[in-house]
Amino acid sequence: MYLTWLDSNSWLLELNNQRILIDPWLVDALSFGNLDWLFKGYRPQERTIPENIDLILLSQGLEDHAHPPTLKQLNHNIPVVASPNAAKVVQALGYTSVTTLAHGECFTFNNQIEIRAFPGSPIGPTVVENSYLLKELATGLTLYYEPHGYHSPQLKQFAPVDVVITPTVDIALPLLGPIIKGYKSALEVAQWLEPQVMLPTAAGGDVIFEGLLTKVLKTEGSIADLRLLFKNNNLLTQLLEPNPGDRLELQLAKRALTN
Repeated sequence: MYLTWLDSNSWLLELNNQRILIDPWLVDALSFGNLDWLFKGYRPQERTIPENIDLILLSQGLEDHAHPPTLKQLNHNIPVVASPNAAKVVQALGYTSVTTLAHGECFTFNNQIEIRAFPGSPIGPTVVENSYLLKELATGLTLYYEPHGYHSPQLKQFAPVDVVITPTVDIALPLLGPIIKGYKSALEVAQWLEPQVMLPTAAGGDVIFEGLLTKVLKTEGSIADLRLLFKNNNLLTQLLEPNPGDRLELQLAKRALTN
């Protein structure tokens, strides 16, 4: 398994010779509803869009997960697996092969990789987006991805999981509380799934954020804090801190095939 963090929530997963692009924001700026004064993210230099993508995986329909300028530049014939809200985004852009996964549904890609959707991040009062458990069928190797730190107890029946990608720090708004849950949430999912490796997402990297919202957002916790928390709870999970653009080869011990 190879993983490349592309900043923010964007990842390139290479599994069983399949290249899966997750929640890509790679070009242009990021804003929500074109409200740049409220929130805007940008990079000093744009990321190169990876070549030879076999599948696009989208967890949410919001712009930081289904980024329209990036999706416009990708080949619209690349198959997409998406939450219902994200599926609407790529369908409107003219993508030709879109599989929508509701919570509990499963899709097998190229007879090699099983993708199972779980409840993920709540978006507003009525919408819950997706998290995903990916499984390489030949080996049973598994990876779980949830970009806001909202983990469904349904995951427990699929433990152990080899790799977890999730936030490791809290990002909170005054009075409203965390909008991204790390730290204790990362500890909880590590206790459930006993991953060999955990990687942080959503925070850090080369992205520059500006706007009114950034002045009130508060970040709490660190990788060092989480490592200590894991140690105090007798967890052997290795916490990695990838640099944006670095291609990591994960050396994982073989475990018994999971469900």
